[in-house]
Amino acid sequence: MENTRTLPTYRPAPPSSRIRQALSSLVRGHAQDPTWVRPALMGLLGTTGLLYLWNLAASGWANAYYSAAVLAGTKSWAAFFFGSLDASNFITVDKAPGALWVMEISARIFGFNAWSVLAPQALEGVATVAIVYLAVRRWFGPAAGLLAGAVVALTPVAGLMFRFNNPDALLVLLITAAIYATLRAIENGRTRWLVLAGALIGAGFLAKELQAFIIIPVLAGVYLLAGPPSIGRRIGQVLAAAVAVIVSSGWWVAAVELIPSASRPYIGGSQNNDLISLVFGYNGFGRLTGNESGSIGGFGTLGSRWGLTGWNRLFNPQFGGQISWLIPTAVILGGASLLLTFRRPRTDMLRAAFLIWGGALLLTGAVFSFAQGIFRAGWHGRRLAVAASR
Repeated sequence: MENTRTLPTYRPAPPSSRIRQALSSLVRGHAQDPTWVRPALMGLLGTTGLLYLWNLAASGWANAYYSAAVLAGTKSWAAFFFGSLDASNFITVDKAPGALWVMEISARIFGFNAWSVLAPQALEGVATVAIVYLAVRRWFGPAAGLLAGAVVALTPVAGLMFRFNNPDALLVLLITAAIYATLRAIENGRTRWLVLAGALIGAGFLAKELQAFIIIPVLAGVYLLAGPPSIGRRIGQVLAAAVAVIVSSGWWVAAVELIPSASRPYIGGSQNNDLISLVFGYNGFGRLTGNESGSIGGFGTLGSRWGLTGWNRLFNPQFGGQISWLIPTAVILGGASLLLTFRRPRTDMLRAAFLIWGGALLLTGAVFSFAQGIFRAGWHGRRLAVAASR
């Protein structure tokens, strides 16, 4: 008689059991984490949300310039696409409309009011804290991740940024996510993470144009130094990420440039209705050199409307109270950490993380210190706050 064996029948877990498992995993977190980690993270994010959302409407329309553009975008899809200041599409704001799109979608869903305009920035702040936690926790442990997230959340100037409707909130979220993606690429050498980082930087361009590109040399340089693949493959991966930056940032620019000027609104902030000149002039290199129409540049020790420029600019009375109290600590601890990891292998993740966070802080700080074009203390100090707090 033929010997047969009955295979066990696969019985999938009932939906109710899978839901319970998912909820348990959400509450419990990683199996290797102590039981207090996930509740502490939920408490941190909940507290951050409360701090950023509490009495949010007290700011009214915050920056009325951008709030007017949000209102226009709720009334006209053309105004939505171009970032027009008015529903009749006469003129755009002087930035790419990425940050406006988030607010306009919120206002279209919940109606145009102070909460629908400002709440997206508060939620972007909560997301930024969460990504900082993930980035630090993965390589330094949950306690360090919670501490880093708490420092970001509680830095006063970060709270100001994430309770206001300037483009900086979305920009900070996207460049923070790009740093995390780059660290993941260094960890496993996968191209997709580096391409994701490039796409996030490109999306940041749509929030505040070339300011999103400031940290590109740091991300590319550290990956070329510490990425696990061969040097040839690393160069190819960085080029692939560069393509992602160009595509994700350039599609909107190309669309606007291809539309005849008579069929679109005037490009606000430009002198000749040209988006390219706005990107590279008024909102680009002109911010560094002061050679831009409509800008009153810094003149070194002579000073100007935008304050003194130089290595100590961020520590003068105009800027010092915003975040500079944290910069010396970050620089000292970052330098000590690099010394302690100096002899580690080329691909060491801890050293790579110190290089990326520290490099982003130093390069951003240097640009802000010596930029001679339009420089508003409140807006730029908010973004530097998040870089320093890590």
